[in-house]
Amino acid sequence: MRYYLDTEFNGFGGSLISLALVPHDGDQEFYTSLPLPDTLHPWVERNVVPYLRHVPPGLDHQLDRLQAADHLGTYFAGDSDPVIVADWPEDIAHFCALLVTAPGEVVRIGAMRFELIDTPGFSSAANSRVPHNALHDARALRDFCMAD
Repeated sequence: MRYYLDTEFNGFGGSLISLALVPHDGDQEFYTSLPLPDTLHPWVERNVVPYLRHVPPGLDHQLDRLQAADHLGTYFAGDSDPVIVADWPEDIAHFCALLVTAPGEVVRIGAMRFELIDTPGFSSAANSRVPHNALHDARALRDFCMAD
């Protein structure tokens, strides 16, 4: 199945703050936020942090990195061929980094493919119901891609 990915992170090259996946079919969405770093980029503090909890009840999982990685592994259980779709390379990089749990150890998901897509005319800030919230931005990306 295809899953649309979005992340929020602490500025360019900064640590992961939240990650969301929205399936192409169905309503089993994934969302997690991680503990905030001690020092936040000012833009992130103004535009991301106030919206971290704007997700449906039951999806608001604030977890440490290892818990989030395990949660991600559980989410993909039963999907033998997940395809992760993103419109920004750093989203894929943060996703992959979350899978690494220790030196030489990763969450076992099995085979997985990634698609970095070009989205001319798409802006998560313009198309998302709650801009700069990973879940709402992932939904907006899915809706944009499905409209094609």
